[in-house]
Amino acid sequence: MSGAWIFVCGPSGAGKDSVIASAREMLSSRQDIVFARRMVTRPAQQGSDHEPVAEADFLALLRAGGLSWHWQAHGFYYGISRHYGDEVEAGRSVVVNGSREHVNSLEPSHGLRVVQITADHRQLAERLAQRGRDASHAVTERLARNTRFTGMQADCVIVNDAELATAGRRLADYLARNAQATAADAMQARSSTAT
Repeated sequence: MSGAWIFVCGPSGAGKDSVIASAREMLSSRQDIVFARRMVTRPAQQGSDHEPVAEADFLALLRAGGLSWHWQAHGFYYGISRHYGDEVEAGRSVVVNGSREHVNSLEPSHGLRVVQITADHRQLAERLAQRGRDASHAVTERLARNTRFTGMQADCVIVNDAELATAGRRLADYLARNAQATAADAMQARSSTAT
């Protein structure tokens, strides 16, 4: 039995963390949908749900095979613990707050889905300025980087330009439909091997 990895990605300022948190709350009673917590080699920050880890510890974990996924972005290492791979093997959908560059490097597969959260350029610029994490030149670089991903393939695109609950509901609905389809595929696979 195998579930699916669902990578949620999009430009900085699109509100991925907030949309994911909203969907997680809406789906809190679901046992078949798991929200992975990323490890990142940067300190904890308001508005970013990740497990801070020292770079040396991250690299040791990587060498030991303790990560299912890993990538670099914005000068930091990001990783998803190996135990989430066990959740996928058990048939669950695991939601990952991912990187567009990392996702674009992956080969398409049956067990991989991509959700893109986005917003218009003006909203992205306003949100990045409001969160105050980056210097103005870094904000400009983040916004310029978006042109590299204009043709990105996604199974679901959510424009986060209205109420957060609306985007959260769209993500929750997509995740629920995907989990249902994954379970149906697994059931069909079991019945075809039994006959």
